[in-house]
Amino acid sequence: MSTNSSPPSALQLCYEQVNGSCVKTPYSPAPRALLYAVFGAGAVLAVFGNLLVVTSILHFRQLHSPTHFLIASLACADFCVGVAVMPFSMVRSVESCWYFGRSFCTFHTCCDVAFCYSSLFHLCFISIDRYIAVSDPLIYPTKFTVSVSRVCIAVSWILPLLYSGAVFYTGVYDDGLEELSDALNCVGGCQVVVNQNWVLIDFLSFLIPTLVMIVLYSHIFLVARHQAKKIENTGGKGRPSSESYKARVAKRERKAAKTLGITVIAFMISWLPYSIDSLVDAFMGFITPAYIYEICVWCAYYNSAMNPLIYALFYPWFKKAIKVIISGQVFKNSSSTMNLFSEQV
Repeated sequence: MSTNSSPPSALQLCYEQVNGSCVKTPYSPAPRALLYAVFGAGAVLAVFGNLLVVTSILHFRQLHSPTHFLIASLACADFCVGVAVMPFSMVRSVESCWYFGRSFCTFHTCCDVAFCYSSLFHLCFISIDRYIAVSDPLIYPTKFTVSVSRVCIAVSWILPLLYSGAVFYTGVYDDGLEELSDALNCVGGCQVVVNQNWVLIDFLSFLIPTLVMIVLYSHIFLVARHQAKKIENTGGKGRPSSESYKARVAKRERKAAKTLGITVIAFMISWLPYSIDSLVDAFMGFITPAYIYEICVWCAYYNSAMNPLIYALFYPWFKKAIKVIISGQVFKNSSSTMNLFSEQV
């Protein structure tokens, strides 16, 4: 008798006075504090790091180029992840309860998916931009203009928002899984169960742009290698000034492509575990343990915090821009025309 009655007395609920409340399985104090610190640091870095990227590009006129506008828009998507997704997911992951209401759960899930695909679309367009820039750097300014960049940015925002809103606000994502969805979404829960069809669509939507980026960047580095060998063989002696200019432009574009290639690789590494786990889970009967799922989710979230660190490591202009912003020089009238590049091409 005592054995049967003790578990219910020790059972914790998300809402003690509410019938149908989810069971609460929180971490002990030390791991709980550590997780809040780790997840919170990621959210803070995603917010303030990407805010620095956006501020730098919008403030300094030297950075007003199609590529940098795409990078700024990508940073906006990552900033939105840090503001609208990560803080609430942090509470859910650590407390194992959702305290923000059912309506906001749907909105949160919609934002989560939309901003992920927005980042993916931005990176895909950036890879196309870099492909054109490296393949023919002198013709590039006439092909990939600011107007083209704006169209790419609009597509990168509108399509993900329409897709995610249509899927999660119509409820088609859990067709055939209604009983399981109802069981998981007790009061205080925010678990989205997606059926096989939509999981497959999501995976292909991730895989196809990723393959496009891999092909484009592979070609970019082959072209860059060929250009480097050509410059090395000519030795730079007796070249016309136009050839010297082309070589310097090509070198600059290759450096930019290399940095953005690292950004793409970081995105793929961050999101691939979650994409594979979602696919396996849907076709294997949702067998993934909760802690594995949380690890995959937060690896994906942390991608939004990684990009500013990559820029800080590989972009000298971003380092200079940060110093100007943090030191307060950004408020001077002449700061927007400052030279952020050590080399002029």
